Amino acid sequence: MIYLDYQATTPLAPEALDAMLPWLRDQHANPHSAHGPGRAAKAAIEVARTQVAALLPASGTVSFTGGATEALNWAIKGVGGPIVTIATEHAAVLDTAEAAGDAVVLPVGHDGLVDLDAARSAIRPGVKLVAAMLVNNEIGVIQPIAELAELAQQAGALLLCDAVQGYGRVTIPEGCDLIALSAHKIHGPKGIGALWIRDGVALAPLLHGGGQEAAGRSGTLSPALCAGFGAAAALMASQRDQDTAHVERLWSVAHSTLGADWTVNGSLEHRYRGNLNIRRDGLDVARLMSDLRDIAFSAGSACASGSGRPSHVLEAIGLSTGQARNSFRIGFGRYTTEEELVNALKRIDAAARAQRIAA
Repeated sequence: MIYLDYQATTPLAPEALDAMLPWLRDQHANPHSAHGPGRAAKAAIEVARTQVAALLPASGTVSFTGGATEALNWAIKGVGGPIVTIATEHAAVLDTAEAAGDAVVLPVGHDGLVDLDAARSAIRPGVKLVAAMLVNNEIGVIQPIAELAELAQQAGALLLCDAVQGYGRVTIPEGCDLIALSAHKIHGPKGIGALWIRDGVALAPLLHGGGQEAAGRSGTLSPALCAGFGAAAALMASQRDQDTAHVERLWSVAHSTLGADWTVNGSLEHRYRGNLNIRRDGLDVARLMSDLRDIAFSAGSACASGSGRPSHVLEAIGLSTGQARNSFRIGFGRYTTEEELVNALKRIDAAARAQRIAA
């Protein structure tokens, strides 16, 4: 199997697994207990918290959550509306903002970048929260978070950055007030995320209970998941330059392998290079995936797979329903080899050509 679906989830780093195993196998104490084993578990969590925080602004606190969806829900519901967000945001933001009420959704251009003129008009005094994704999960476009943060600050609003796809890969601007993260997008375990909260920002609780975690999040933490998250974050920090160079090389290889019949969706300049969302006129993506079952790639966001609906992100950048259905996403990174990427792309291209001949 050639795995090319890094935006859906990343392979677990061996170092993250090694960090988790002792807490899964031998050490079962509740980290919120006052006895020795409990204090040891708590200490492991604090090490992980420091590792995760190392890639974030210094003036805030990392609060572990059950995942990025919980973190985003907590931030949005904890601040409340009016809210300004962007049409290409993840459903965890768009649906939560809609549920919170009084939300303005900003349009994007064909390149996937937010319309800053529309943002200036919408982000006015009275707005409480601006929510924006650093790196888009479907098309890899990098939004101008620093500019949006400045607009939010001028209006007296907070800036929530969904950094799930960008954490450890793209610099997070200092102007953010809330930052949502997910471990399994950085070669860590599933089932844990975090919300970074700037000092002085107060949130209403999403989960009521013991208030065990930083900023009052309730629920017993898993030392194993925290340790895995921390180890993965430490690797993102130590291998950032290597990972970036590797992804840039793979991006170049992908472009030289694919022909002129393929179109990249979204900005070529303002994007994370490990995300390649492409389309080809007349392509039957479902048939392509069926023909190439030993290559793992995505017809859209894994979170929305099976819905049968065209991608809201591709529609937001102006693609027709047909063009959206002719599109798919390839994601690669640290553990992708050049050989397997070239092999996969050549087979994808050949299968697409075969469809055209058969038609």
